[in-house]
Amino acid sequence: MDLTFNSTYQAAVKVAEPVSDHFQQHMYTAQENGEDDLATVPTAKIIERMIDIAFWASLRREEGNATRISLAFLQPSQAGKPLLLANRIPLTPYALTKLAPGVERAGIHIGIWYEDNELYIWGTTTKLPNLCFVLDVAEPGLLVVKHRRLLGLGKFTNVAVLKGDQVKIVDEGCSMKRDIPDILSSLLGHKSSPVWNNPTNVLIQIAVSMRAHGKGGILLVTPPDTDEWRDSIIHPLSYPISPAFSGVADLVRRDDRSVSEIFWQNALRREVDNVSGLTAVDGATIINSRHELLAFGAKITRSYNSTAVEQVMMLEPVLDGRPHVVHPSGIGGTRHLSAAQFVHDQRNCLALVASQDGYFTIFSWSPSIQMVQGHKIDILLM
Repeated sequence: MDLTFNSTYQAAVKVAEPVSDHFQQHMYTAQENGEDDLATVPTAKIIERMIDIAFWASLRREEGNATRISLAFLQPSQAGKPLLLANRIPLTPYALTKLAPGVERAGIHIGIWYEDNELYIWGTTTKLPNLCFVLDVAEPGLLVVKHRRLLGLGKFTNVAVLKGDQVKIVDEGCSMKRDIPDILSSLLGHKSSPVWNNPTNVLIQIAVSMRAHGKGGILLVTPPDTDEWRDSIIHPLSYPISPAFSGVADLVRRDDRSVSEIFWQNALRREVDNVSGLTAVDGATIINSRHELLAFGAKITRSYNSTAVEQVMMLEPVLDGRPHVVHPSGIGGTRHLSAAQFVHDQRNCLALVASQDGYFTIFSWSPSIQMVQGHKIDILLM
């Protein structure tokens, strides 16, 4: 397909070629590995055109409501049992704005295909083939390019984020760096598991839910069967849990095949929202690596046998990103400073910090550089 048009959104021109290369490389690898049900990879021109139209649609409103939609590039024949329009609709900002109120819920995608050098809307679908190109309009001026993971389980893999004239392309090579926590490697596709109740996948769901409630918060993840973390918490605890609440943990361990996997995923989503909602309470929410809830509203303090954290190595998994050392007070507010101090003291723990403005950081300890690392991952959670 050879589209003839001039993009008025220049970020679309900038990102189209590297995004197309990303999909081509993943498709080649999947084919070499014998994967099936693979999507068609859009050309750079198609990607550019879809981004250009979606961006201008994102700035429009329908009855006062912002446009929030998800576009998927695929034929109806690969969409399972799609909702098909009797008449195709040319892909325009106006068409997307008009359709948005009816398709803005998570999991619904507007199907896009082409004919005679024109892109058109053929209907909607909730089923996508593997590695399908997806373009989410998250908010005015904010677009996220992603693809469905192989086997279709877990969060979609983000490829690029465009916000106004800013473009960030995910660097999957960051997953190969030393001392990277499993949650980051999984988000980058390196150690991802197709199992819905894989512990790392569950932690990713908690992180996504934390970011979604928009109130900010801290989640501390400790090893099981130890109370060492208490040395870094002010006592008495405001909201201790006794016995530890195992709503999420019980579902992760469950292996009841009398009901469908979808049933368990929905049940897990409710329990995840239950735990992540508590992170909006002032203070930190504490779970162990088995996802058992230990406390919330906890106040972090420096351990009695520790020193103040002075440096944090900050990293963001984007192309051309450079690690840089900063004082933790320069990362964000008191949440970031206290989370960095906690990991500095409790080096076998993780701290997940959500900001009210959507930024998300994971703090972990790096044995190789003997320093706290801060991983900015909001680009991967959108």
